[in-house]
Amino acid sequence: MNIKPLCDRVLIKQVEAEETTKSGIILAGSAKEKPQVFEVIAVGPGGVVDGKEVVMTVEVGNRVITSKYSGTEVKADGTEYTIVRQSDIIAIVD
Repeated sequence: MNIKPLCDRVLIKQVEAEETTKSGIILAGSAKEKPQVFEVIAVGPGGVVDGKEVVMTVEVGNRVITSKYSGTEVKADGTEYTIVRQSDIIAIVD
């Protein structure tokens, strides 16, 4: 299944949690924090949304942080994705 976001929507996928700490300690599954960093998988074309011109500033491959409870979760081909508005993205991570 191919998911193509419309208007100002962005398709993102959660980045997997690191399994070791910076000091090299391996974490058990229950000790891992759920990361709030996502990878941009697809970007809508932008356009006029609610009477305002929206220019898309995120690109496929960017790593981003979103508002905590934003978006709609979808599952395709066994993979979980989230669709958010570009305005729900609060930072691009380098």
